[in-house]
Amino acid sequence: MSSTLTVRRAPKLWWNVLGLLVFVTAGFPLYWMLNTAFKPAKDAIDPDPSLLPTGITFANFGRALDIADFWGPVGRSMVVSLAVVVIGMVVGLLAALAISRFAFRGRKIVIVGILAVQMVPLVAMIIPVFLLLNDLGQYDRLTGLIITYLTFVLPFTVWTLRGFIVNIPRELEEAAMVDGCSRTGAFLRVVFPLLAPGMVATSVYGFIQAWNEYLYALMLLSQKNQTATVWLGNFTTKHGTEYAPMMAGATMMAVPIVALFLLVQRKMAAGLTAGAVKG
Repeated sequence: MSSTLTVRRAPKLWWNVLGLLVFVTAGFPLYWMLNTAFKPAKDAIDPDPSLLPTGITFANFGRALDIADFWGPVGRSMVVSLAVVVIGMVVGLLAALAISRFAFRGRKIVIVGILAVQMVPLVAMIIPVFLLLNDLGQYDRLTGLIITYLTFVLPFTVWTLRGFIVNIPRELEEAAMVDGCSRTGAFLRVVFPLLAPGMVATSVYGFIQAWNEYLYALMLLSQKNQTATVWLGNFTTKHGTEYAPMMAGATMMAVPIVALFLLVQRKMAAGLTAGAVKG
């Protein structure tokens, strides 16, 4: 009997070990960032670094704030990311609703087009985007960067929200319309509350995409309008890279993302599971 239980538990044990390895692999860069941010600067460039903290100091954070303006780039990144999320969610929700609930000519072409846009490497569009924004007078402006980010956040938003909307039965809307609701009223009273967790999950991922983007922010904005990701490049100078202050700056940049996850973690979990199963 005991041997049978041991055989049954063996696969579960290996899955737990695999999960632990994945967790360690994914979490180690975050741990090393925090470890380097709080250790003395001289220890950060030690050729034989210690895996465990050798000392705790907050001097790296002061150095990070002294190297260049911190709040300006962070504020600009916040404005750009929030604008991308708000515009992307409004436009993406309407587009996803149209694709999911209405039959129109060219519907399949639109769906294929959304997938095709997501497969295009972002680096391949730098020169066309630069020339287009320059012609429109949007080079070195946050509005131009917001428009650029929407080109790759919107397809993701539309495709993800479409999956959530498809999982909501049409019968719920039809029942509400039978009870006297208009199509808009049925959507607002029935579909929208059920769609809220999916919208939260999609918004968070859209925010992360805009917040962490580096290449377009570097190419389309001057130093006076730089965002937080480009701001981190100030730690690499002709004298080398100041790794401890850089990791301190990266830690401060990660705070808004962590705070956002903590605020919406329940909605995130509900949204991810809602989109995983066909209703």
